[in-house]
Amino acid sequence: MPFSQSQQQIIDRFDTTVDHTRWHDWKWQMRHCIRDIETFEKLLAYSFPEKQRNDIERTIKKFPMSITPYYLSLIQSDSTDSIENDPIFKQAFPSVKELDIMDCDMEDPLHEDVDSPVPGLTHRYPDRVLFLVSNTCAMYCRHCTRKRKVGDIESIPDRERIEQGIQYIAEHPIVRDVLLSGGDPLLLSDEYLDWILTELRKIKHVEIIRIGTRVPVVLPYRITDELIAMLKKHHPLFLNTQFNHPREMTDSSRKALEKLANAGIPLGNQSVLLNEVNDCPRIMKSLVHKLVQNRVRPYYMYQCDLSEGLSHFRTSVGKGIEIMESLQGHTSGLCVPTYVIDAPGGGGKIPVMPNYLISWSSNKVILRNYEGVITTYQEPSSYVPTTCDRNCEKCNLELKLQEADEYKAIGIEKLLCDYEKNYSMTPSCHEKATKTSQVKEAVNV
Repeated sequence: MPFSQSQQQIIDRFDTTVDHTRWHDWKWQMRHCIRDIETFEKLLAYSFPEKQRNDIERTIKKFPMSITPYYLSLIQSDSTDSIENDPIFKQAFPSVKELDIMDCDMEDPLHEDVDSPVPGLTHRYPDRVLFLVSNTCAMYCRHCTRKRKVGDIESIPDRERIEQGIQYIAEHPIVRDVLLSGGDPLLLSDEYLDWILTELRKIKHVEIIRIGTRVPVVLPYRITDELIAMLKKHHPLFLNTQFNHPREMTDSSRKALEKLANAGIPLGNQSVLLNEVNDCPRIMKSLVHKLVQNRVRPYYMYQCDLSEGLSHFRTSVGKGIEIMESLQGHTSGLCVPTYVIDAPGGGGKIPVMPNYLISWSSNKVILRNYEGVITTYQEPSSYVPTTCDRNCEKCNLELKLQEADEYKAIGIEKLLCDYEKNYSMTPSCHEKATKTSQVKEAVNV
């Protein structure tokens, strides 16, 4: 694959000779990540004012910088616009705004460390776990929700910690889905990742394994034929990546995605809604179209988390709703992601969408479509719902499900199901719950 003009300019400014083979070697890319201002300025022939340089240096001390030469080459440094308006630059290069820590900012907003039964593993949802198997990234994204771990050598998981996570999964049959994340799992060696996947595949109740990675975006050369051959041994395997802007979909990224898709790995994308990067209906529509063209299903559009130093990236939720309005009905459903807020405090992903249900009565539901057309749906007059008493053997539905597991309802589902007697739920911190607890204690006394 020939070099782009921007790549050739960067190559010419390296101190060492860089040929075609070296540039496309992902290990060479990792060894030559840009970690300081001087190298950045040299490779892009750009200079920052002294005060801004000082601010950037202060930022790097708290939140380190690392940019692959490949991703650096995507910055349009020869544009008439300021380099600092470039969406690639904003995602890769430090800003002094990261030092503005708001009162609502948290080091671990999603409570991943709190909901961690063993180091490096988060078990929040009943049937799936988040398994942090790497703390190395090809690039330190400035909007990363795990900024607390970036550059922290002590938090790099060793083999013993990985084995603890695998043992926990093996001991909990409820876990059917394992998400490998980090850091970036694909920054591990082929052999080490193969070992992790092999050990997980030995656990009979693990049905699927997912990998969260950004290498197709920031280091597509990592998707080698050898890596593909290894991954194909561990189906069913899913992969989610993170393209945030249409300009990230380059020929190299397309080739990487093609290899993964041809290997039978279903691909998804989890964009983050970022202020002055992609908070535009036209940009997001272009992005989802490019993704689908390359066999990547738009999966989530995340509201930016409340992590420390991300306040300048966060948009209003209203902007996210506006973007969803521009997608739903205006393009094929396959292109429409689910807009979610990952609730602070470990509440999990909460879907947010425009309100299409206007009103309803005993017999009719009033709806509106994407054009604003208001319509009705007639409810069936003779519908008799199946009442569930948990006696599955005598149910009139076809419930002869192989290996169907019993489960306990939680949350709103507990109020909806027929076999539970609860008619309300009260948060434990609520005054009513506190009084009830005190009454029970008094009775016990």
